[in-house]
Amino acid sequence: MMPLKYNMMKNLMYVLGALGAVLVFTAFTVSAHPKPTTEVVVSEAAGPFEQVVSAIKAGSVSGLTPYMDNTIEINISGKSNSYSKTQAEVILKDFFAKNQVKSFEIVHQGEGGGGSRFGIGNMSTAGGTYRTYFLLQKKGASMVLNELRFETK
Repeated sequence: MMPLKYNMMKNLMYVLGALGAVLVFTAFTVSAHPKPTTEVVVSEAAGPFEQVVSAIKAGSVSGLTPYMDNTIEINISGKSNSYSKTQAEVILKDFFAKNQVKSFEIVHQGEGGGGSRFGIGNMSTAGGTYRTYFLLQKKGASMVLNELRFETK
């Protein structure tokens, strides 16, 4: 009778050993294949440069205002002057009212000394086509719009 019990115990040990090996193998296989991530890549908010471009495309003075320096140089068709932020808003509202923007495309952009950044583009309006230039300069921790030019083509 002893051999029967012994054989049953031996078979049980083989089954448990095989089951244990399967579990260990499965654990290593699962850990070797990383779980798919559900991370969502969130794009950074558009910076001052992109915001100014968007505001020009929309002919939006209210979109430009947050980026204007306390004084800003504005040149419209060769008439250039330095204006306070409040005066600049009036000048630009008048300009965009007379020249409804149809399109604006950046043709060149770059960086200057001291962390400044500029953009040059072509703006098509109801009143004509303008070569547009703007300059953002670093002021403290932010970028401010220092210069804005609309030159007739």
